[in-house]
Amino acid sequence: MKVLAKFSKKDLWTIPNILCYIRFLLIPLFVVLYIKAEEPKEYWQAAAVVLISGITDFLDGFIARSFNMITDFGKLIDPMADKLTQAALIFVLVVKIKYMFILLILFVVTQLFMLGAGIAMLQKDKRLNGAKWFGKVSTTVFYGVMLVLISMPKLNESIANILMLLCGMFLLLSFSLYVREYVKLYREAKAQENNAKLADGE
Repeated sequence: MKVLAKFSKKDLWTIPNILCYIRFLLIPLFVVLYIKAEEPKEYWQAAAVVLISGITDFLDGFIARSFNMITDFGKLIDPMADKLTQAALIFVLVVKIKYMFILLILFVVTQLFMLGAGIAMLQKDKRLNGAKWFGKVSTTVFYGVMLVLISMPKLNESIANILMLLCGMFLLLSFSLYVREYVKLYREAKAQENNAKLADGE
């Protein structure tokens, strides 16, 4: 509650943030639908929830930018909703799809690195300016592959493996490029610290 106290009620209830709340609510709905699914129709219902979540994700960003509704609170909860949704997708698919655990490991390692590097850079007053293009491409591929795997549970195993490989390649590419970005930030921070020490010495 102390965190929420930092934001005004107006910030909490903007249209983009309300759409983000909806995305949070869709996560448990998807999990229940997918785990209980047995018939093709039920898998399609679970996939529809994911698609609706993706649409609300697009809309909240579009509305925030187009109508100047970008808030600090939105910057906080939007990526949180993204990561929780992605985590829910990959965790439930591990139950029913062979080799999905490999994507799970890659996803967890990536998110732990992003979290740790982000915190470390914030301590040095540095941060990435929003999601990079390669992160957006990787996320798009991720959702596309997940939608196919969710809606088509009887998909040929070879095709499913190819899709997971494709998804893994983009996740790995995004991870490696984000590592490069954080290395650049770290070097910039160190250079500024060294310049500050030189200035103090003079």
